[in-house]
Amino acid sequence: MKRNDFLVILGVVVVFLPFFISDAVYDFYIEFNKAHGLLMSFIKFALLATFGECLGLRIKKGVYYEKGFGLIPRAIVWGFIGVVIKIAFIIFTHGTLAFLSYVGLDDVALTYAGTFSGEKLLIAFSISAFMNLIFAPVFMTFHKITDTHIMENGGTLQGFFTPINFHKIFTELNWGIQWSFVFKKTIPFFWIPAHTITFLLPSEWQVLFAAILGIVLGVLLSVASIMGQKA
Repeated sequence: MKRNDFLVILGVVVVFLPFFISDAVYDFYIEFNKAHGLLMSFIKFALLATFGECLGLRIKKGVYYEKGFGLIPRAIVWGFIGVVIKIAFIIFTHGTLAFLSYVGLDDVALTYAGTFSGEKLLIAFSISAFMNLIFAPVFMTFHKITDTHIMENGGTLQGFFTPINFHKIFTELNWGIQWSFVFKKTIPFFWIPAHTITFLLPSEWQVLFAAILGIVLGVLLSVASIMGQKA
């Protein structure tokens, strides 16, 4: 283990430990999250998902940061994505509950709000499946486009705020990897099961857990990048 790895682990412990040992910190998080849900979604994804990409870079190249990586632009993109994901959670949760009621399931909302059961697990799985099959491919493609835009502009803030050439980047994406790995494998085998767990959690913890999953996404993006280089 390198010195930087030790410092990163220490930093993670310092950030998360207060939530487990201090009721005041925990209560502040709960109350602030309830009052400013979208802002907290931005902050959580900007920090945790960006850290996931740094971790992916560590796996890929042995460093957490390199010139042109674009740490701040990536954090801005992830913050925006966090807000969109929070909105998606609301839409797909209520939409799925309405759909399940429409097709004849009784007391869906009450079951989902109640204690753990087989029926609640089915509801959480349904929410996750609908969200990941409908929303996730669009989100993943948008993220890949912004990631490419950041890299092509040297990771600078000035370059980041230049117009994105969506047509050029979209047509030049490695759709073989995007389909065969990102869509075909990570969605059914990781994201749907992982977000099933997400939707079993209390609502105030769902976005935080999703942001923590963003750390895992950084690793998956690194693997996809390595596969793309070998293809």
